Amino acid sequence: MSEEDEGGSLYVLTAVLLTPTRFPGIMGDDFPEACALLGVPPVADGYGLVLGQDEEGARWTVVVDDVSLVAAAIASWDCGMEYDLSPDERTIVVSLAGWPLELTVAASGIPEPHDPEQGADGTGRVPLAPPSADTWGPVQRRMGADQIAREWVDWSERVAADGGAAAAAHPGLARALTEAAGYANEPPPPGRVRSSFASEGVRTLRADGPGWSLVGRTDGGAAFVLLDAEPGEVLTVPQDADPQRPELPALPDLLAALDRVATRPA
Repeated sequence: MSEEDEGGSLYVLTAVLLTPTRFPGIMGDDFPEACALLGVPPVADGYGLVLGQDEEGARWTVVVDDVSLVAAAIASWDCGMEYDLSPDERTIVVSLAGWPLELTVAASGIPEPHDPEQGADGTGRVPLAPPSADTWGPVQRRMGADQIAREWVDWSERVAADGGAAAAAHPGLARALTEAAGYANEPPPPGRVRSSFASEGVRTLRADGPGWSLVGRTDGGAAFVLLDAEPGEVLTVPQDADPQRPELPALPDLLAALDRVATRPA
């Protein structure tokens, strides 16, 4: 896959969506934060990110406003079909040096992937690069929650096996749940709470806040919280309301409230 732009050929390796309902968790707690990483405004329709290499092997991220084209390419690739992703030059918002995500593939027949010199994209910015995975922090916390969402059956079965033990008195968990409950009264920035199809009548919820991430399903069976302050720990959310903490709703009520304010695919 390749496309021609003002700088020559771009050999396309992959593409991702950056919209209020779907964006790489590695890039931020919400859609505006992810856009800020790229220096683009958080427009309602979002963007497509095309990641590739030029003829010299340099990494480039091309931000385009033709979201439907990128979505079609991703859907085709997910089904094992070929799709020549070649965005029209008029749809290019900006071309940025580097990649914001870690890729394990490279274009054949050209030099190994490397970053172009700082300023090569005309922005003067340091080339984009994925955050380090060596230290636990917001990125790892969000990625952990995304992994739980993908592996929901395994995680929910694990809770059932251990009797649904929950860290009911954990102060970090209580703060996260309080802030999550507050989203019902003060809706957060777009993408801070996202709702996606899980099964008939059930939605998967992903919510993030300062230092915490939550993943659950609207059937109320289980929910989990990860904290910046608890490296690698996954806390199970209690099912019932805590009489000592009247500001915290029962889990089914919390998930229903989050689903009402969540952004979701059209």
